[in-house]
Amino acid sequence: MKLVLFDCDGTLVDSADIIHGCMVATFREADLPEPTTEATKSIIGLTLDLAIATLLGRPRDAECARLAERYKEHFIAWRQLPSFHEPLYDGIAELIEALSRRDDVIIGMVTGKSRRGVQRVLETYGYEHHFLTIRTADDCPSKPHPAMVLECCAETGIDPASTYVVGDAVYDMQMARSAGARAIGVSWGYHHREGLFATGAHAVLDTPAELLTLID
Repeated sequence: MKLVLFDCDGTLVDSADIIHGCMVATFREADLPEPTTEATKSIIGLTLDLAIATLLGRPRDAECARLAERYKEHFIAWRQLPSFHEPLYDGIAELIEALSRRDDVIIGMVTGKSRRGVQRVLETYGYEHHFLTIRTADDCPSKPHPAMVLECCAETGIDPASTYVVGDAVYDMQMARSAGARAIGVSWGYHHREGLFATGAHAVLDTPAELLTLID
């Protein structure tokens, strides 16, 4: 048996514009310098308060926690808009369907997204029964801590050595390596190929379909 654990933002869905818009609104409201798009993309995947602290260039503190709560309020407001959409990347739907048909694969998710945000994605695309183990920012320490991976492995009874962590961020690669899992980067997300290899990626995919060959 193999366990395939996907990151969400930047790996399954493209949500950078929404995340950046909410981050800009949060910083602007607090009279803080607005992050650039590239800066926001660089912290996607981290738990929210750590992401904000990283953008501010300081350790997590009470203000970071307050800003994180305000960000969540902005995100909830955006989610109510008719135009709200977190599109799947090309080829992801086909990949999830192919993996779900396999008897030797369990699919899971390890993400800095909130549990509520994950549920929204699963409901939108009808994936509630495809992802059998999930760990979010509400459940575990932030990436790159290995807890998300190790808890999913414990829940499914699959050893980390038989586990593939698929993500677009250096934090995913570091987390996978720390857990003793296979670190698989993707080139279509928010971090660069060079950074993924530098932080331990065993491979970097250019298309979702490549994963099917890699895990055979």
